Amino acid sequence: MSDQTLSPAAAQAPKDAAPSGAAKGAPAGNSIKSIAIVVAACAVGFVTGLSLPVPMALAAALAVFCIGMWATAAVPEYWTALMFFLIAMLSGIAPAQAVFSGFYSSTFWLLFGGIILGVSIRYTGLGKRMAAVLAGMLGTRYFTVIAGMTGFSLALAFVMPSSIGRIVLLLPIVIALADHMGYGKSSSGRTGMILAAAFGTCLPAFTILPANAPNMILAGMAETLYGARISYWSYLTIHFPVLGLLKAGVLVVLILRMFPDGDPQRQPVVSADLPGMSPAERRLTMVLGLCLALWLTDTLHHISPGWIALAAGLYCLWPGSGLTSKKCINEEVNYASLFFVAGILGLGTVLSSTGLGEVVVENLSGLAGFQADRPFWNVAMLTGISTLVAMITNLPGVPAIMTPVAENLAALTGLPLTTVLMTQVLAFSNVFLPYQAPPLITAMQLGDLPTGAVVRLCLVMFAIGALVLMPLDLLWWYALGMV
Repeated sequence: MSDQTLSPAAAQAPKDAAPSGAAKGAPAGNSIKSIAIVVAACAVGFVTGLSLPVPMALAAALAVFCIGMWATAAVPEYWTALMFFLIAMLSGIAPAQAVFSGFYSSTFWLLFGGIILGVSIRYTGLGKRMAAVLAGMLGTRYFTVIAGMTGFSLALAFVMPSSIGRIVLLLPIVIALADHMGYGKSSSGRTGMILAAAFGTCLPAFTILPANAPNMILAGMAETLYGARISYWSYLTIHFPVLGLLKAGVLVVLILRMFPDGDPQRQPVVSADLPGMSPAERRLTMVLGLCLALWLTDTLHHISPGWIALAAGLYCLWPGSGLTSKKCINEEVNYASLFFVAGILGLGTVLSSTGLGEVVVENLSGLAGFQADRPFWNVAMLTGISTLVAMITNLPGVPAIMTPVAENLAALTGLPLTTVLMTQVLAFSNVFLPYQAPPLITAMQLGDLPTGAVVRLCLVMFAIGALVLMPLDLLWWYALGMV
């Protein structure tokens, strides 16, 4: 993101400063990565083109190219997104409304509005005030800061339905809090705090039905296609003990081990020591409160969180509001982040529209070796198939592709339809790389998180999820009589 959209510490950094730890050989290394990714994409396109229609083969090649570029950071993320738009349109593999679907997605405008709100929080000084208050709740030890931040972020998922909305609300406050506690821009403590907020409000929240988009897509399609209503409490009972609560604990331990740092350098500021709120702070507090109230009640008014955030952003940009500078829209909005997110969303839509996901499911089902007398094997294979679908498309793509074939998979495996549907949660709650999850991509952009740090945490969490948490969850399912 641009310096102006990060934090006071970041804003003071020289604009021409090289990224920390940048090696002199980085350009050459990135060129080699880029060439290797292009070669791999061409090879995948050629091989898949031998047995699949041309649009599917092109989509597979484009997915390898984009995902490879995003995962390795060989070029800036926005460059890959723009290249995706160009290739997809020139090749004609999908209609324009699919390629550019990210731009009219609610998620895109939620990010845009969130960026404006973040700028306003810093401009008015409200971020420092909120950070000081929150600091007093997190204690004076690094362990309590990370554990408290994770717990607070998870608790927010119970009352606020949009994961991106939660991240948009949290991260400006967390960044200001890191500054308040003395964790500088390049410190592990700052990275750990932002990761605790982002991952804490995203990954465990896949076990809370209204908290993340894939959950709601699954519930909506299950009811539409099969008349199977998934209740809030049954969904929570099935998934939260292991994939929610236990996973949050694992996340705290991993962040403390992978991103260790000392205790906060500054003691919390007590409320009595804080100056009175300025008129701008009070107005912004009212805007944020109204946003939160509307986000919490979206099931009543059916207004998407994205349009709520956009309306709030427009008010903040209105010159008479006094909540942003006159140069905000030109100098403080990171359009690179917006292109990146639009590219991510568009890629998922293109892959779904070509039918590539359905073909992958059909072929993998034929290789899975389903047997009615091996329920645990069947569940593991179904989870593996959904995991691969998530890698090919993205997390919301799992219910979109797997739910329509769930009844057939139930017949093949001998498992109840509910169990087959719930295996999707095992997959889309276990993120392999951040490109799969738009909330994590949003957090990377808003929090200026190093790509390597997010990728490492994703990979370790994925391994623990697959090798430890999934078997424990299956034991819990057995106790519930689902397997």
